[in-house]
Amino acid sequence: MENLKPRPANSSPLTPIGFIERTALIYGDSPSIIYNSTTYTWSETHRRCLQLASSLSSIGIQRGHVVSAIAPNTPAMYELHFAVPMVGAVLNTINLRLDARTISVLLRHSETKLIFVDQASCALISDALALFPSETKRPLLVLIADDTAAQDSSLSSSVLIRNDFVDSYEEMVRKGDSNFEWIRPVSEWDPIVLNYTSGTTSSPKGVVHCHRGIFTVALDSLVEWGVPKQSVYLWTLPMFHANGWSFPWGIAAVGGTNVCIRKFDASLIFSLIRRHHVTHLCGAPVVLNMLTNSPDNRPLDRPVKILTAGAPPPAAVLLRIESLGFVVTHGYGLTESGGTIISCSWKSEWNRLTQTEQARLKARQGVRMLGVEAADVLDPKTRKSVKRDGASIGEIVVRGGSIMLGYLKDPEATAKAITDDGWFFTGDVGVMHPDGYIEIKDRSKDVIISGGENLSSVEVESVLYMNPVVNEVAVVARPDEFWGETPCAFVNLKKGLTRQPTEEEIIEFCKGKLPRFMVPKTVVFTTELPKTSTGKILKSVLREMAKSMGPTPKSRL
Repeated sequence: MENLKPRPANSSPLTPIGFIERTALIYGDSPSIIYNSTTYTWSETHRRCLQLASSLSSIGIQRGHVVSAIAPNTPAMYELHFAVPMVGAVLNTINLRLDARTISVLLRHSETKLIFVDQASCALISDALALFPSETKRPLLVLIADDTAAQDSSLSSSVLIRNDFVDSYEEMVRKGDSNFEWIRPVSEWDPIVLNYTSGTTSSPKGVVHCHRGIFTVALDSLVEWGVPKQSVYLWTLPMFHANGWSFPWGIAAVGGTNVCIRKFDASLIFSLIRRHHVTHLCGAPVVLNMLTNSPDNRPLDRPVKILTAGAPPPAAVLLRIESLGFVVTHGYGLTESGGTIISCSWKSEWNRLTQTEQARLKARQGVRMLGVEAADVLDPKTRKSVKRDGASIGEIVVRGGSIMLGYLKDPEATAKAITDDGWFFTGDVGVMHPDGYIEIKDRSKDVIISGGENLSSVEVESVLYMNPVVNEVAVVARPDEFWGETPCAFVNLKKGLTRQPTEEEIIEFCKGKLPRFMVPKTVVFTTELPKTSTGKILKSVLREMAKSMGPTPKSRL
């Protein structure tokens, strides 16, 4: 076998960009994108991507250049996931909830050459560019005009930079060559996307993924979730959030229909599900919670699959959402993994269990997906696997094809996250159950140490979510002179309550459901929990608030 070797016919670089080419051939007349009253077919979407790529090439965008986009889930945002890599460039989708200062930092750090700007974000980008040092060259601007964005944008603010746009999105599509030969990667390790983490510091880390990694995670997610051909996918998950967990490419691979919306609205979601016969959608547990609390949350006519990730979903929320006819799959991933890499793969025998027991099992993160070589929970001191007892805590580690290349311009952070012994350290604390399923217990920084015991804030939150008056909750550590730390719960109550519960009633609810040391000693009612730009609760802010309250009163111990 010594004469057998890789040849051009069997070693072309893996890339997800080819998905759209194949789908346009097979499902050319089928709907690709539905957005308000606009519908495109896969032939049209493929052609539009090629024409846009052609125009990008004609204005000097080349292999390795970073092209940024700040837009909600619109057809333009979807098409950019193909058109930008088609010229060998790297797509950077910017979180439109970020402030101008942070966006300015990201644009300079990434050395962005061009920005596609949604009409509603013109003022934001204008403010971000105003913070550029005078000697720094500004990126080119292309306007994504959208009639439905008019109500969200300030006309006077838009005019401030209108003359700075080199072109409009639709004009670039119109002028491009539909026969453009897109530029394939030289190597499957070539970068395809740059995503910044949702860190709250002044310098979020830039995660770089390659064609091979995105190809792997996109197909892996379809297999694990069981997404059939020509499914109808509703874009409730922002595409700017880790590229929508790889599903812009994945839905193209199966020739599905992308139903796009500018922003999340629970009533609209239920309406679109029924109108377009939606089969799949993704969302963090907060999205599931919003759907269950919607006044339009009557049971569905047919099942809709939801993939949830981003935080451990409370079992109580899973019970409520599934009672409406949604079928929930729980996954786990990070910006650094390009999408979900661990999934709570369901076993048919679990269907015979009670709903409560099913929800408890489904709240676990699960097992590695096919494209992941290994996933484990390591003891932080010994760096060896913890016992498979569902109780021994360690850090979740993984290795596999979709793990990032590294952090842009940050070799020190890259080396810390991806170690020489072949693991990517996630920073999440979890346990391994006897059946090999992993369950997150907390972020390492969110573990509460009370009286020498490691206390999972997630477990306390899960119990609090069982209370019918609770809308959202976050549990953090409050200083204590005797125990070191005790649990402090920040609670956002549901609207329309006839009577607000007392702090003592919330604490009493937890007794009997938790060990004594895990019961919150403090409950703070709040109208809104602070969140990151991606909707995650800012526990760092809550920890500071709890710290400023001083030690827990002795009367509550």
